Amino acid sequence: MSDAGGAPPRGADKNGRGAEEAAPRGRLIVCVVYVTVVFMVGMDTTIVNLALPAIARKFAVPAAATGAVDVAYLVSVAVCIPLSGWLSDRFGAKRVFLAALAAFTAASVLCGVSGGLGTLVAARVVQGSAGGLLTPVGLTLLYLAYPPEDRIRLARAIVLPGALAPTLGPVVGGLLVEHLSWRWGFAINVPVGAAALVAGALALAGPAERVRRCFDLRGFLLIAPGAGLVMYALNAGAAHGWGPAQTGLGVLGAALVVAFALAGRRTAHPLVDLTVFRDATFRAAGSAMVFLVAGFMAAGYAFTLLFQQGLGASPSHAGLAVFPKAVGLICASQVAGRLQRRFGAGRVVTACMLGAAAAIAATDLIGAGTPLWAIGALHFAMGFCVGQSSIQLQVTAFATIGKAATAAASTLYNAQRQMASALGVSMAAGVLAAAHSAGGLVPYRAAMGAAAGCAVIAALLAFRLTKIGPPVPAAAAAVRAAGS
Repeated sequence: MSDAGGAPPRGADKNGRGAEEAAPRGRLIVCVVYVTVVFMVGMDTTIVNLALPAIARKFAVPAAATGAVDVAYLVSVAVCIPLSGWLSDRFGAKRVFLAALAAFTAASVLCGVSGGLGTLVAARVVQGSAGGLLTPVGLTLLYLAYPPEDRIRLARAIVLPGALAPTLGPVVGGLLVEHLSWRWGFAINVPVGAAALVAGALALAGPAERVRRCFDLRGFLLIAPGAGLVMYALNAGAAHGWGPAQTGLGVLGAALVVAFALAGRRTAHPLVDLTVFRDATFRAAGSAMVFLVAGFMAAGYAFTLLFQQGLGASPSHAGLAVFPKAVGLICASQVAGRLQRRFGAGRVVTACMLGAAAAIAATDLIGAGTPLWAIGALHFAMGFCVGQSSIQLQVTAFATIGKAATAAASTLYNAQRQMASALGVSMAAGVLAAAHSAGGLVPYRAAMGAAAGCAVIAALLAFRLTKIGPPVPAAAAAVRAAGS
């Protein structure tokens, strides 16, 4: 999609360059701040999950009660992501990003010093609300700062933190909880957040103009409970199974989301501009991304249970087994540009997701005597294929999005990714529960099979990108620049 009319886009100078884009020396700081914050937010979730048993012991509450610590955060994220685009347009992306970063850092302090479960849950609500704004607003700042022809090289850095955090988080979290305290899982955010806040305040540039549009109250009253209920149902289904309550809440949430989409078509200034879905490239890349993320998260969840509960491996061995996945992600980032230039994003993602499906399916062959190096090799292949696909899809999704639509596109892309993460874990947990009666390793292998199926669907959806030619010169320029 391009900006309407022949005038320079919102926040552009007379030559049509964005305010951030006109200051190239600040781009590196924008990238560093974004990568740091996304990695911090991603690590926070995985570390806290490991800390829940210790939190239950500290506050002398049932283990099930600590689920509120996780759910409060995830629901708050889901509720606040739809607000990110409107807030960015209304107050400026830099202002919103820094305010959210300050709130996330302050909430981390409150979480770390909490004296009871209620206080901790309340602080997690604040932390989740800020986290729901940080990633989409940060991505808006980043893509306004870099022109399309630079984004494939930029993707080497920006995709990795979100992909690496689920792999490294359990390792770091386990060390902190085992050797220090669960409170350090929150305290580690404070120096990182403070440093990013100072760097961002000094170096980030804000748009020259802001859009002052009315707040879509009706849309917010539909999407906030809708997204929150869907996220709650997905996580409750993963933790407790899909009973009537979880199913009913999920259906109600989905109905509210559909009502929001329908109401937005009759609203002059909707909370989230869904017209970005008219862009065929954005739509195809986003749909493939949903199944990619769902399969990746489902595979990680199911393999952890397979390796530790099914095969009796220790947590340290589990960490060593999945660590090569992070190496594969890093290697994928180094060749993304060359692969896109030679084969095109559609072909690369199709091939890589089929490779990921094969690697996930191959874990069904793992037994108690399988060498650790062989398991690590499978995870390396999985990390490379998923990392490569993530980079290609994110850059491709935004290649044809104009500056005026960047905030809306970022909001939708991140909302899809967030829901896909919860969907993947919930799907794996549901398969495990459904196949529980089979006993042995069958439930774990069935869940891994479902994850592989998601990867195959992602490959089929990505294949559509091979039929969509670059509709703007910038897309071709991005491919040429990627080889330099």
